[in-house]
Amino acid sequence: MKMTLKDSGLAPEEIDYVNAHGTSTPVGDLNELRAIKMALGEKAAQQLSISSTKSMTGHLLGAAAAIEAIFSIKALHHNFIPPTINIENLDPECDLDVTPNTGKSKEMRVAMSNAFGFGGTNASIIFQKID
Repeated sequence: MKMTLKDSGLAPEEIDYVNAHGTSTPVGDLNELRAIKMALGEKAAQQLSISSTKSMTGHLLGAAAAIEAIFSIKALHHNFIPPTINIENLDPECDLDVTPNTGKSKEMRVAMSNAFGFGGTNASIIFQKID
């Protein structure tokens, strides 16, 4: 995430939405939220919206990153944060906006999509609206 942000030339505060890898595993999801805070900083992380579209599609294995990138682009296009569905008991350690169960309208210009794999195969991509 840090390298992608650096390559983009954007400031952390410019990220409006993160489509998290979010596989619904307690350890993995909390670690990703911690990584978002580390990569973007606490202040920027508190201001952005996060969701995991994987909660609606299931894990699509090799297609997951591509589908989630499309979700991120569509979210930007429609100014709509898709929900993270099926959240019944949010971990008390989760202090970021993970868009639980209901999507929401939000004016956005920049979205980041995360795709993480076993063995450290991790990637993030940033999409930005063009005027």
